Amino acid sequence: MIIQNILVYNPACQFEKGSIRMENARIVDVCYGDMWITPKIGEQVVDGQGCFAIPGLTDIHFHGCCGVDFCNGTEKAIETMALYEASKGVTSICPATMTVSEEELMQVCRSVSRFVKRQQMDIKQDGDMVYTNIDAVSAMAILCGMNMEGPFISASKKGAQNEAFIRTPDVEMFHRLQNEAGGYIKLVDIAPETENAMTFIETVKDEVRVSLAHTTADYDTAAAAFDAGAKHVTHLYNAMPPFIHRNPGVVGAACDQENMTVELICDGLHVHPAVVRTTFKMFGDDRIILISDSMEATGMPDGKYQLGGQEVFVEGKRAVLSDGTIAGSATNLMDCMKTAVKEMHIPFESAVKCAAVNSAKAIGVYDRFGSIEKGKAANVVLLDKELNTKAVYLMGRKISPEL
Repeated sequence: MIIQNILVYNPACQFEKGSIRMENARIVDVCYGDMWITPKIGEQVVDGQGCFAIPGLTDIHFHGCCGVDFCNGTEKAIETMALYEASKGVTSICPATMTVSEEELMQVCRSVSRFVKRQQMDIKQDGDMVYTNIDAVSAMAILCGMNMEGPFISASKKGAQNEAFIRTPDVEMFHRLQNEAGGYIKLVDIAPETENAMTFIETVKDEVRVSLAHTTADYDTAAAAFDAGAKHVTHLYNAMPPFIHRNPGVVGAACDQENMTVELICDGLHVHPAVVRTTFKMFGDDRIILISDSMEATGMPDGKYQLGGQEVFVEGKRAVLSDGTIAGSATNLMDCMKTAVKEMHIPFESAVKCAAVNSAKAIGVYDRFGSIEKGKAANVVLLDKELNTKAVYLMGRKISPEL
């Protein structure tokens, strides 16, 4: 299949007139400029009608959608989430757990391991060819791993997490869970001021990306955690001390570390647009990762839902606990990216980079996902000039009907 007459998001993170050829679930050719790819006999050619062609997005932090939660711990829940996310152009996923019991986390890990193996059986690589069982892969986003948001956090900054299951950082517990997950825990969150935190970071830093989260840490403590091996910050500004001129906290410490990445929720509720713009000036678009932090109400009508065993009340994009605490979001990453561009005035090229490129790099899957390049998975989203989604291609197969 060839998609032509499009503006391709190139590896330099700029849009350029071009065309894309996809075969056997892979991108096999990208042509730029006025020269289009010559079709083979019988090959399907799609007129992209001048749309923007961007890589499928990767969400490395969301909890659920369509009435299911990742902590349900079932393959069916993951399947429901993967179907919804793919339909929105989020073609790679790394969902997040909540602070729940070790037994529940174990069940989630087992489900992840089984689901990943199931998808890998349906997408087999042999040299330069990829054989895809389309009926099995269907229209599900690719599960790339999981994000362990709890339980190694601070009770003082628990947010919507369940305090009853908060624990001090425990290397042995992490290894038990990672073993059940088959090594697919890609991120683990930690409050660095808690007991054993620095030892934990130093021990696991080469096994998993350590992120500071739900923390009361000051600048010095956060800086020490980064020196120990932490490389990431979970939903910047949320569940941590504010950035103050005499106490810059986690935000200031992260800004001072050139190799640090930070998550940002651009749903219009978690972080003020002016702060989003300032954050891009502080960190640059190489270090920011857009996330949705969505919960099970995403894609559902307003009402009462669950998050980590706690009741959440949802109205529009706003999701809160009974005491008014924000409990994740009720939107998806594609909509967050569009909000960043259309309402917060972040450059489109930067927003795509933060929702597709940086996220894939952070969890170690950029060799397969996150850009439109020869040899990578044929996950491509077409957006019109108003950023309306016109088509989603997952592993080279169109899963939305517009074009």
